[in-house]
Amino acid sequence: MPNLNGKLMLVTGASRGIGRAIAIKAAKCGADIVLNYVSDKSKPLVDETIKIIKDLGREAIAVKADVGNWDEVMSMWEIVKDFGTVSCLVNNAGITRDNLFVKMSKEDWDEVIRVNLTGAFYVTRIFIDHLIETKGSIVFVSSVVGQDGNVGQANYAASKAGLIGLTKALALELARYGIRVNAVAPGFTETDMTAKIPEKVREKILSRIPMKRFADPDEIAKVVVFLASDDASYITGVTIPVSGGMRRD
Repeated sequence: MPNLNGKLMLVTGASRGIGRAIAIKAAKCGADIVLNYVSDKSKPLVDETIKIIKDLGREAIAVKADVGNWDEVMSMWEIVKDFGTVSCLVNNAGITRDNLFVKMSKEDWDEVIRVNLTGAFYVTRIFIDHLIETKGSIVFVSSVVGQDGNVGQANYAASKAGLIGLTKALALELARYGIRVNAVAPGFTETDMTAKIPEKVREKILSRIPMKRFADPDEIAKVVVFLASDDASYITGVTIPVSGGMRRD
């Protein structure tokens, strides 16, 4: 199991799904956790996750902030800096606003790019001094959709492809500070987001996955935690697909 003892990890979009799984897995590996969330409706779930983390003997706080709002991320930084210095940053927060491109509204395009891509920039830019101080690590949660595209998800695909480009650029820029920057590209994963997929569409997706099933969030979390840890000390600038064989490079 990767060793994150003594590290403070910030996970954006940590109230459920992949983000929640990452937070719990990192705590099991010894990290203290900052859980970012955006909706008041998510607070009970976040509180439940904090209890799990504290029962594991680790410390955790929850901070509400819209990652796509610079001022709110700055406010999150003000809270976090009094809790500790972030050494692992996981940019996981993301939304979908699916529609065929010919029907996609400007608002749906702007909102997905604002949260998924601009939000990752805001959080990374504002916390970069922490990461330079700790010679930390950054993991962006992209998607196989950002690598291969998907019908009805032009906005989401563009945002997730942007994270892959950001990963490559920052890996080159930040290596001089001892900061590693990587990405994971999950395939279809059992989350609230994919639970809305109609059964016929789900069957079509499964036909494209060699392992014939969706991922469990914990299977994504394991790869994220590995990349965040010193076990990946000579890995930077890569995007690892975790897709059951749907994507192999």
